[in-house]
Amino acid sequence: MQKHNILVVDDEKNILKVVSMTLKKNNYEVDTARSSEEAIEKFNHNLYDLMITDLKLPGKTGIDLLEYVKSRNPSIPVIMITAFGTIENAIEAMKKGAFNYLTKPINPDELLTVMKEAIEKYDLRRENIALKSELKHKYTFTNIIGKSTAMQEVFDTIRTVSKTQSNILIIGESGTGKELVAKAIHYDSNRAEKPFITIDCAAIPSEIMESELFGHEKGSFTGAHEKKIGLLELAQNGTVFLDEIGELDIGLQKKLLRFLQEREILRVGGSSRIKLNVRIIAATNKDLELEVKEKRFREDLFYRLNVITIKMPPLRERKDDILLLANHFIEQLNQIEGKLIKGFEDNVIDVFMKYDWPGNVRELENVAEMSYILCPNIMINLTYLPSRLQQIVQVEKKPFDQMNLIETEKRLIISALSKTSWNQSKAADVLGITRKQLRTKMQRHKLLQGD
Repeated sequence: MQKHNILVVDDEKNILKVVSMTLKKNNYEVDTARSSEEAIEKFNHNLYDLMITDLKLPGKTGIDLLEYVKSRNPSIPVIMITAFGTIENAIEAMKKGAFNYLTKPINPDELLTVMKEAIEKYDLRRENIALKSELKHKYTFTNIIGKSTAMQEVFDTIRTVSKTQSNILIIGESGTGKELVAKAIHYDSNRAEKPFITIDCAAIPSEIMESELFGHEKGSFTGAHEKKIGLLELAQNGTVFLDEIGELDIGLQKKLLRFLQEREILRVGGSSRIKLNVRIIAATNKDLELEVKEKRFREDLFYRLNVITIKMPPLRERKDDILLLANHFIEQLNQIEGKLIKGFEDNVIDVFMKYDWPGNVRELENVAEMSYILCPNIMINLTYLPSRLQQIVQVEKKPFDQMNLIETEKRLIISALSKTSWNQSKAADVLGITRKQLRTKMQRHKLLQGD
């Protein structure tokens, strides 16, 4: 268990001795100083988790010392020790950032209790700061993998829009990394230290979505046994990411529009409006302009959300990034699993380049992880790829005039699927059959994604 380092400051030798002994018996590391000047010298050359200081010191006072320490490290807890007649000074110290104060003579149990509380809060604060720093680093756009021209354009847009307060709409197929871009925008903005909250519009049932978004008051409906703070309110001063916005119920679209216009919410069953400062980033894999024409999405909401558009390219349009991404996933897995796989054999890379990746980056990550887990060697070969990728090589090996009817059908299906980016409805049209017939044939040839 880590020992916490404590600095004790008092001009009386006996008090220093008693406090030091008490703390050392309770597994603390202790440094002592008999003046503010000596304490400042030690503070500047050591890392302390807490400081205990007398208010009355020769030269600079305990309050002077408190102000100096807080100017250098605002989060470190400081406990003030005071004689009974100087409690007013202790209260002044509390106003200037002291964690607490104790009166002389010091009660060891009381001191240890106050110290424990102070250190726990200090450790928690440091953990939160470290976590926020880690998140900011993890989701900065420099950690989004991509060297293709299409992705460089995305990076340029992120750099530009992250400094603004405008609403953003991210469009793209499933698995292209829309949430990753939303997080990159948030953590590159002046809201980075504030909440980032994701709301999956497709996953939350419409009957409870209003309560999830805006919150509700106690007793506002059956089962509302207590007040609930909505997700928009929880994100105050931060960012809300509305994923799959195209799935939002048409009735709720009107209420979301009002929030975007007024920047205030009304909890379900509430009577007073609450002002919010929240940035909205929305994402969809739907064609919202078509949804507007079909009256499934409000035109006014579309224009409110679509101030700035970021289009995420599908993986088939950024072939330059495929190997870069695949190797990145393998490196991550090496760190997590402790294995050492160096990469992919040339014929695997060739297959990766010919495959259209209908599931985009998410599918590539899934394939990389599956092949990594199954492969006992240092290089991943074709054996460990899913059958749908292996089919590409098997079909290419034979010319048409050496294939039987079943093999010919399979090759034609793969060709149609490849031409249509594995869109089954479009591939069925190319082949002149129904989508249901195509799926039956795909199942027979083990071409469905789960096979």
